[in-house]
Amino acid sequence: MSRAAKPKLTHLDDEGRPAMVDVSAKAATTREARAECRVRFPAPVAAALRGSGLRSAKGGIVDTAVIAGTMAVKRTHELIPFCHPLPIDGVRIAIDWHGERELRIECAVKTTHRTGVEMEALTGATVAALTVYDMCKALSHAIVLGPAKLLGKRGGKRDFGSVG
Repeated sequence: MSRAAKPKLTHLDDEGRPAMVDVSAKAATTREARAECRVRFPAPVAAALRGSGLRSAKGGIVDTAVIAGTMAVKRTHELIPFCHPLPIDGVRIAIDWHGERELRIECAVKTTHRTGVEMEALTGATVAALTVYDMCKALSHAIVLGPAKLLGKRGGKRDFGSVG
């Protein structure tokens, strides 16, 4: 009877020190990931934002968050130490109301490379959420971000959740 291999952290070397994963032996394949982050507003702030068409004194909240999230996807490797720089083939960020008081931000990322884009999708969704917070904080500091979570990934060793 064989035992399943114990899961192991991939960013530690044999001595337990931090290390970037060597992906040179992997085949370049299409990789996709989708993540989301929520932004929850106090009721009066949500009502004011709905009435303004999601505009603040700083400008269009959704448009600015989409731009910030897209920039973050492309710079993930500069923010997270062991992420590989990746050629990003596509980014889609969707922002819409989920209920009366919550925005749902979804970020989908594609590449053709030797490693996946989960961190890029998560970074894009969370930076877009941080941008919404920044643009709305004059209305309230009681805005809550999260949860941020991976919804799905495809390509590589194993698929998870849904990317479409």
